[in-house]
Amino acid sequence: MMNLTGRIALITGATSGIGQATARRLASLGMKIIACGRRPERLAALKDELGEENLLTLEFDVRNQDEVNGALNHLPKAWKNVYMLVNNAGNAHGLGSMQEGDTNDWDTMIDVNVKGLLYVSKAILPGMVVRNEGQIVNIGSIAGKEVYPNGGVYCASKHAVDAINKGMRLDLNPYDIRVSAIHPGLVETEFSLVRFKGDQEKSSSVYQGYSPLQADDIADALEFIVTRPSHVNIADVLILPAEQASSTMVRKSL
Repeated sequence: MMNLTGRIALITGATSGIGQATARRLASLGMKIIACGRRPERLAALKDELGEENLLTLEFDVRNQDEVNGALNHLPKAWKNVYMLVNNAGNAHGLGSMQEGDTNDWDTMIDVNVKGLLYVSKAILPGMVVRNEGQIVNIGSIAGKEVYPNGGVYCASKHAVDAINKGMRLDLNPYDIRVSAIHPGLVETEFSLVRFKGDQEKSSSVYQGYSPLQADDIADALEFIVTRPSHVNIADVLILPAEQASSTMVRKSL
């Protein structure tokens, strides 16, 4: 089992859901956490919870390359040697068809889910290469494995995450850097609230009638992946609620 005590993990989208649960879980393993997000009050609350000596907070938008580089290229000396990168930041906006979709929604999904992941990775990977060590976990989605109606662009962005994950594993293979992806199905987080643009009723209905995954379920899987012995790489994991068979098939009680 890999000992991660004192190692540094950088997590994007750490202010809620899977990212927040991951920060807590990795901190419990003795890791020092760089928590990245756009909501300062939530970052401050996480620092109060985990302790200032164990957590560095960075406020930036992954869509903005200048903000990403400004934050990650000037880390304090004690926080520069990032051992683990968890690319968690991502979102879905709207449920529009190809012919009727909102191009602003498309831009947001591609900018966050694809370009944001690339910007952050580009800032962190060179240091891992120089040190010849590291772990990367990219958080994808079941939408990166299949496509469903009115979700084509979101699915395309998550298919891109799947492809980028595979490409990273090839490119970083010579440098002893393990690369993994977790692709969740339905997880009860703020995901649907964002997709439905704040409509609480629509968001809540997504998770009714069955037992959805919780953010901590994904953090649990991530802990298993990153603590495997150094000769083991869990390359790709799809996690679904027991009632979910595909993106569009969920067994719900009436």
